[in-house]
Amino acid sequence: MLLTTFAVAMLAAVPAFHVDVVAPGAEKPKMILIPGLQSAGAVWDTTVAHYKDRYECHVLTLAGFAGQPPLPESAPLLQTVRDQLAAYIREKKLTKPVIVGHSLGGFLALWLAESDPDLTGPIVIVDSLPFLPAAWMPGATVESMKPQADQMRGMIAGTKGEAWVNYQKHNPALDTMISGDEGKAKAMEWGIQSDPGTVARGMAELFQTDLRADVSKAKVPALVLAALKGYPESAVKNYETQYSALPGARIVRYPDSKHFIMFDQPAKMMEAMDEFLKGTK
Repeated sequence: MLLTTFAVAMLAAVPAFHVDVVAPGAEKPKMILIPGLQSAGAVWDTTVAHYKDRYECHVLTLAGFAGQPPLPESAPLLQTVRDQLAAYIREKKLTKPVIVGHSLGGFLALWLAESDPDLTGPIVIVDSLPFLPAAWMPGATVESMKPQADQMRGMIAGTKGEAWVNYQKHNPALDTMISGDEGKAKAMEWGIQSDPGTVARGMAELFQTDLRADVSKAKVPALVLAALKGYPESAVKNYETQYSALPGARIVRYPDSKHFIMFDQPAKMMEAMDEFLKGTK
């Protein structure tokens, strides 16, 4: 998507995310936490509680999700978030922050590390892939997925008002992504508060952005946490294949966890993060 200089300047003036800084400390290393599609920054509450004594935590909620004002309809969601996050790190003079991202947020963490390899510290990717459609269609390409992305975008964006609330309340995907009722209730409420157009944009852009060719440009240590409950062994191979060019990537499997690992197995997730982050110092 080509934008005029004026359009780029206008988009830069519209916040692509809200930030809550938890446990600030000038001498502390920094950690940025990016939630996934429709999620609020509160998805990281347990993670932040675990790390706030050691890290200054910058917790994001993306524009259009969980009650945050959306970006203009003309704005590419993922690219705008990535670019503004890079600008935020420079503006706040955050030195090599750890970037933790879940799902869409994990995709953004990887994209930032690829496009600005000297800007970030270690990255933690929670159940995300460089090209989502290849998870179930190994031969998928951006071109082959365009009709499906366009159809999905139109369908989701057209679900508004009471229809959107009903969709979120009866969203069958929640059962496949979260085991506990408390986590499902939170995710449902965040979904209700999210802007359908932004959700549509986010999903369509994930289907139309392939990071696999540039994975090797990310020079930072990377921890990839794979939620595999209900998935066949081929899912493991898919993770290994898509991240094979990422130097030094460590993939940790969670066969008993669904997509929201921070809800399903928080202790094991933070155990893996602790070990990884200790080794990157």
